[in-house]
Amino acid sequence: MTEAAAHAAAIAQAIKASGVLVRVEPPEFLRIVNRQEVSLVVKAPAGFLQRGWRYLTSYRGFAFFTKSPEPLPLPGRAEVVEAEAIWVPS
Repeated sequence: MTEAAAHAAAIAQAIKASGVLVRVEPPEFLRIVNRQEVSLVVKAPAGFLQRGWRYLTSYRGFAFFTKSPEPLPLPGRAEVVEAEAIWVPS
């Protein structure tokens, strides 16, 4: 297998492993979280060179992701997991 083919195969495997990820704007993310009686939200700082926050939650089999320059006002019933980082494929 050539190096390019091996690289393409590795990328294809990474995409399969990541599942379905939907990027939304912060207001839509909050609407999704508020639709759930009990929600689990993963929250992490945006990164070394970027300011803000990254959020991840699941709803009806999809994973929803957003970035926000300010902390989002999550509902009190949401279970929040503070993570060191959230990585999503670009």
